[in-house]
Amino acid sequence: MKTLMYCLLAGFGLAQGFAQEIPPAEWQIETALMAVPSDYKEGATVYGYDPAGALVTLRQGSNDYIALADDPGDDRFSTAAYHKDLDPFMARGRELRQQGKDGKEIFDIREAEVKAGTLPMPDKATLCVFTGTVAEGSGEIQDGYVRYVFYMPYATGASTGLPTTPTPPGHAWLMDPGTHRAHIMITPPKNE
Repeated sequence: MKTLMYCLLAGFGLAQGFAQEIPPAEWQIETALMAVPSDYKEGATVYGYDPAGALVTLRQGSNDYIALADDPGDDRFSTAAYHKDLDPFMARGRELRQQGKDGKEIFDIREAEVKAGTLPMPDKATLCVFTGTVAEGSGEIQDGYVRYVFYMPYATGASTGLPTTPTPPGHAWLMDPGTHRAHIMITPPKNE
């Protein structure tokens, strides 16, 4: 599905192929920016994928936001945007994933590195995750949805007054309390 869509978006036919299934840079930038709060879209840096599938800077920005294009190797459509101070933390996660580490290993390694002071982690920073469905043929994103994550390392339910178990959509709660990855989850209700 993604191969056909990207070929159409790039103006290529199936006969020419699009072996790496990498969408055009313009489409990656446009859709990555859907995760960025409107105040920061214009100057956000955008990371995406080159024709070989390597993560590269598609657009150098001028403000504090970084947008991450959809991973072409994943069938789900998801982009993200985060404050630049989270970049070392996010980059380390991508590096460990590329090494074949699973979620628990990545969590444990980054926890140890943040505690040791070898991996910088801001005392607070925002991440926005945008998901949706890519319309076949047009490449337009339908059913767009944003959820918000506010990192507060080592925060607890007691220090924030927030519940530490999932709550109904629209209510904030604290995930991974007491760890380097403690963060407030805000998941707005989806339009049905």
